[in-house]
Amino acid sequence: MEYKYEKLTDKIYVCASSDHRFGTDAFLLADFSGYRQKDKACDLGTGCGIIPLIMQKQRPPQVTYAVDIQEGAIEQLRLGMERSETTGIVPVCADLKELWEGAPVGQLDLVTCNPPYKAANAGFESALTAQRIARHEIMCNINDVCAAAAKLLKFGGRLCVCNRPERLSDVIYAMKSNDIEPKRLRFVSKNAEEAPWLFLIEGKKGSKPFMKVEPQLYIRSDSGFTEELQRIYDTGKEQQ
Repeated sequence: MEYKYEKLTDKIYVCASSDHRFGTDAFLLADFSGYRQKDKACDLGTGCGIIPLIMQKQRPPQVTYAVDIQEGAIEQLRLGMERSETTGIVPVCADLKELWEGAPVGQLDLVTCNPPYKAANAGFESALTAQRIARHEIMCNINDVCAAAAKLLKFGGRLCVCNRPERLSDVIYAMKSNDIEPKRLRFVSKNAEEAPWLFLIEGKKGSKPFMKVEPQLYIRSDSGFTEELQRIYDTGKEQQ
């Protein structure tokens, strides 16, 4: 396996490979989650650990469990951590459908997940097993993610996920089926002329129905990246 170390800051590096890499959606989700220093958090299906590592850039949560079923992904996270200055990241190789021994059931403030976007057997499936797992609902589906989050979150805890617009109804249904009420929704477009290619959604465990649709996020303007996207890339989280 050929690894490449991507620099987030002078002190934070991500170990990427052809099997476990990352894109813009990870930065958008980390920012959208509104993570706080006092939070106990978990990133499900963490891959190379990009979201927990982005959260290290400014006031990281007191603990972040980084969970993935693939040993190779967890190894990449460990390699990234070895080259970085991190605090509170706990790598966990486990099946989210079964959690793991000693899992913080009912204790977490925040769960994030950048899940497989495609339903099983939908569209072209890569021949590489790791890529198939990352892209298609082979090892878990969105209901499995929401069920795991519901177990881990305390009352009022938040689940933040991203997905393609065509899966919006599936995600909302899965959240509500697991007592996680969708509260915040934001669509992401490449520019003002194109339809959204991604959505970001937050649900709260045990909350009452009411969902706020936030202003659309645009990736590019005539002059390049929008100011908001550049801020997300540069800081990983808006200054407070």
